[in-house]
Amino acid sequence: MTWATRRRIAYLTGVFIFFAIVVGGPLAYHFLTIPPTCHDGIQNQGETAIDEGGPCLLLNPADLQPQGILWARTFLVRQGVADAVAYIDNPNQNAAVMQVPYEFTLYDSKNALVADLTGQTFIMPGGVTPVFAGNINVGNRVPTYAQLKFGAALVWERAIGFSQGIKISNLQTTQSANSSQVTATVTDASVSDISNIIFVATVFDPGGNAIATSQTALQKLAAGASDQVYFTWPSAFSATVGSIDIIPLVQPEPDPSAQQ
Repeated sequence: MTWATRRRIAYLTGVFIFFAIVVGGPLAYHFLTIPPTCHDGIQNQGETAIDEGGPCLLLNPADLQPQGILWARTFLVRQGVADAVAYIDNPNQNAAVMQVPYEFTLYDSKNALVADLTGQTFIMPGGVTPVFAGNINVGNRVPTYAQLKFGAALVWERAIGFSQGIKISNLQTTQSANSSQVTATVTDASVSDISNIIFVATVFDPGGNAIATSQTALQKLAAGASDQVYFTWPSAFSATVGSIDIIPLVQPEPDPSAQQ
């Protein structure tokens, strides 16, 4: 090995050591001394994606069971006014979406747009979340089908749901030529008070086809207490009643045990 070669190797070695100290030192300090978090942009601490899964509040959608919009329906309540409802299914018991924009579109029998409205909804953990839209102005048109779509990507979080603690009983239906009514007893079977509850009722015919929907609310239901809820329509149902869903809607909350 010539003197020039040895000098070149020594020079390159010196440059390598310099950059290793100047650049590698701070990087090593960062990775070895700063504890991992759910906001460090690194897949670590058991995360299944960058800052998702593991102990983090945000969940990796790839880890979840399939979820989505089951169906959407619209109903003419009276001339010029319609209601609509859609069911979102989420089988994941500890995963929720805290807020997502949606768009409800209604069409007539010729596929012409009748109404287009937007709103915000949450998706509760472990069950069906109905999305209700009422008193929709449809003019002289008759909507025959509806479509619901989300206006943004779903952001899933580890969450606690409260609607499972609400039990429905004593469901009754009354009808006349000019009105229909559904009543039920709702009970908070949990150990905590539940506030700001929305109840969505959907009426089905014996074949399982939705024929009507309505919504009501309770400001508060104390732990162990019961109350009555009422749903009314300005006409008789369009078909024989086969079954009725009454689903309580309660905003889920982030799991306090998750790493924020």
